[in-house]
Amino acid sequence: MKIKVGVMFGGMSVEHEVSVITGIQACYAFDRNKYEVVPIYITKDNQMYTGEYAGVIEEYRNIPELLKKSQRVIPVKEGNKLCLMKYPMKKFGNNVYDYIDVAFPAVHGTNVEDGTLAGYLHFLNVPYVGCDVLSSAVGMDKYVMKAVLKDHQIPVLDCVVLNIREYNADTEQHLARVEARLSYPVIVKPINLGSSVGIRIAHDHDELLDALDYAFEFSSKVLVEKAITNLKEINCSVLGDYESAEASECEEPVNSDEILSYEDKYMSGGGSKSGSKTGSSGGAKGGMSSLKRKLPAEINGEVRELIRSMAVDAFKALGCSGVARIDFMIDQDNDQVYVNEINTIPGSLSFYLWEPLGVPYSELLDRMVRLALKRERESEELHFSFDTNLLAGVTLGGSKGSKR
Repeated sequence: MKIKVGVMFGGMSVEHEVSVITGIQACYAFDRNKYEVVPIYITKDNQMYTGEYAGVIEEYRNIPELLKKSQRVIPVKEGNKLCLMKYPMKKFGNNVYDYIDVAFPAVHGTNVEDGTLAGYLHFLNVPYVGCDVLSSAVGMDKYVMKAVLKDHQIPVLDCVVLNIREYNADTEQHLARVEARLSYPVIVKPINLGSSVGIRIAHDHDELLDALDYAFEFSSKVLVEKAITNLKEINCSVLGDYESAEASECEEPVNSDEILSYEDKYMSGGGSKSGSKTGSSGGAKGGMSSLKRKLPAEINGEVRELIRSMAVDAFKALGCSGVARIDFMIDQDNDQVYVNEINTIPGSLSFYLWEPLGVPYSELLDRMVRLALKRERESEELHFSFDTNLLAGVTLGGSKGSKR
């Protein structure tokens, strides 16, 4: 019997559109001999819709019309399945539109990838693919991630964190704190966003002020760190869980400016430079799979293995599961390698990084689902209740049946 997988994408995030691409790429790539795929689109106000058109990328050119042709649903756990109940419910007749056996989040960014959706699925007690609540939240917060990796002796750049309220109360004092700790140029990032949203490089005091004002438009906390001027960026994906994990091939993104921008990642048209290769999903185009890249990266074998080893170490240190992408920075002035950030649900699920190692997209998805079911089996062996007679003798004052 086929496993029914609910691929969930979209959500209230600045990376909403990228998530739609990632989700529908996955829908196209599942092995239909093993899986029945149920696309579940999450709108920007977090309403869920499904139906035959929800898995067709062309329909997202006009989302209001798509929603008219789709069914809004609310997940409700019934036995071992997660039922997708029609909303609004009818007084008579069957309100179950469909069901899923396992949830597959393909979401990006704040309010979804940061543990919010994982927590919702955990609360519903349904098996779900990918990182759990804690590892999702830690991976999203760039400062907390750095602290955990530093504790595991994994190299990261030093940084300064600014809070919007404190910054607005005494802007010059906090600018001075950054300048006392870090030398220019510096890079300014919202602490919990991806896809290069809100990021700028500052070369002097005025640019730092502008960069901070810009970053605070996207997050109430901002991270500032030293910008590497002679930089080579390398990305590597990891697949597995706390017991066993393996690294993919390494890629070198090709950017058009000092930093890899949102446009570089998602709107560059997927062209390639000489010697570069790009992956394809056999369905929806775009997302990280269309990024200009050198694959494999132009690094020697020793550096390749160092990065792949560090990627697995970072993945395990953060408690990840499923597939994640770890982004690295190489300071070419001293050949020092740093972890930049982790993407707990990477764009396009990084399928293109596994293909050179002989792992097709369908197999990658299959292994991710199997990891989710393994975690569910392990969870069932734990106790989440402790039977006592505590409530039998509890009275909280007042007479029986009294109202407050």
